[in-house]
Amino acid sequence: MHATLIDRRPPWVVVAGRDDPWVTAETAELRARGGHVFRLDGRQLSSPAAVFTAFADELSFPSYFGRNWDALADCLHDRHFRGGGPQGTAVLIDHADAMLSADFLGLFVSVLCQAAWQANLRLDADGMPQDLPAFALHFVLLLDDTPPAAFGPAVASGMDVRVARDGERLTATLTDEDWPVRRVPSPGPPPAPPR
Repeated sequence: MHATLIDRRPPWVVVAGRDDPWVTAETAELRARGGHVFRLDGRQLSSPAAVFTAFADELSFPSYFGRNWDALADCLHDRHFRGGGPQGTAVLIDHADAMLSADFLGLFVSVLCQAAWQANLRLDADGMPQDLPAFALHFVLLLDDTPPAAFGPAVASGMDVRVARDGERLTATLTDEDWPVRRVPSPGPPPAPPR
């Protein structure tokens, strides 16, 4: 499946080279549509605590952010961060090569996939529709020197994560009957509130 940052469809996480022209084109299109692009530094994500701090600081999570994996997923998919609203969002992690040896990498990608699944499809963890508007949420790990395929085993170790190739990129999405994927239309203006 072809990766995109502007549509509400999988894959939810993409691993790509830092010079991949796809990243430049997709982030430019996302911004042109009023979306948000946040950047983190993978060299600063050396532990779960560092991950929670970096996301909370860059995305301006609320003070009650619980600094654990569940709270990270919740703050991401519920739009509890700067720029919250119906616009699409991409979080780019530069220098992600530094994360390859992290023992939590599979869990991290699984959490990102879960947050994106819930935001893009606006389903709760039980697959039931939520009242909040859906929005495109995607994550890109940008590599300096490591080939994306090298991330395959670590990413695939995440719970319910399926890894695939998209050209030179590696993609991750959720797999399992617990994570149904619905066909959703491309994002447009938010629907008018019911009368």
